[in-house]
Amino acid sequence: MTNAIEVKDLRREYHAQMGVIRRKTKLVVAVDGISFEVKQGELFGLLGPNGAGKTTTVKMLTTLLIPTSGTAKVLGYDVEHEANALRGRIGFIFGGDRGLYWRLSGEDNLRYFASLYRIDPDVSKKRIPYLIELVGLTGRGNEKVEGYSRGMKQRLHIARTLLHDPELLFLDEPTIGLDPVGSRELRGMVKNLQSEKKTILLTTHYMFEADELCQRIGVINKGKMVALDTPQNLKQIVSDLSVIELEVIDLRPDTVEKLKAQSYVEAVSVEEHDPHAILLIQSPRGSEAIPDLMATLNGQSVSKVTVREPTLEDAYVRLVEGARSN
Repeated sequence: MTNAIEVKDLRREYHAQMGVIRRKTKLVVAVDGISFEVKQGELFGLLGPNGAGKTTTVKMLTTLLIPTSGTAKVLGYDVEHEANALRGRIGFIFGGDRGLYWRLSGEDNLRYFASLYRIDPDVSKKRIPYLIELVGLTGRGNEKVEGYSRGMKQRLHIARTLLHDPELLFLDEPTIGLDPVGSRELRGMVKNLQSEKKTILLTTHYMFEADELCQRIGVINKGKMVALDTPQNLKQIVSDLSVIELEVIDLRPDTVEKLKAQSYVEAVSVEEHDPHAILLIQSPRGSEAIPDLMATLNGQSVSKVTVREPTLEDAYVRLVEGARSN
């Protein structure tokens, strides 16, 4: 199987202005020499925390940014020197609802963008109804976009991106801001696109989404690729751990740091659900660690304790936390 994307030692630097009175210039390395490949027809996930370099990578691959060094080929085209030839063969979908004309109908938006893509009117006349149906907007295409829900706007984004039938799609956090129903519908749409042999590169913060959709995943942190494998293999990274979930009422500010300092604790993360918080604690000791954890909490009210097997999200936490400590 040939590769749709080939990235070799890709790097992107920029200079940021720091300070108010005494301005200083700081060199920032957004992407630091990453290498990876995406096969044709593959659904590839790119994961990482905020500021890790995901969006910068996608912008270089879609010709919106020029790399500082290294090489990247998309569909066989060099992203820096053959950008014009490449742009007509790829599609790029941002999360959020920008980029549409709200006072036009959904169909009018698609007709306008079809003219920008220089699609033959006879072709777009047939393709627009097909895309309206494909993205689940049947019967709503004549309505103004300002009356669409956020999920409907995101579906229209996908229809717009598919107008010129691109071979490769870049989806940059496409479900951000959507409610659970809208997110589920969008994931189903992504699966349908991949069944049509589209190559897809997906960035997301949602681990369950990556686990459900992606055939392989690259984890990027501080501009470096820290892992690259299938979701199943990435989970093996934490096969030696269990995850203890503690639901704590009125969590004290210093509790997390105290837990992280314990020798039997691998990592700690917090989910806030005011007035309680859920502590997710990775430990090789499993349930045997609970008495010591309760002692560290020192009388704080715990309403629920659960021990479970680790997930892809737990593997991600271990990878990112490990990269931060190096």
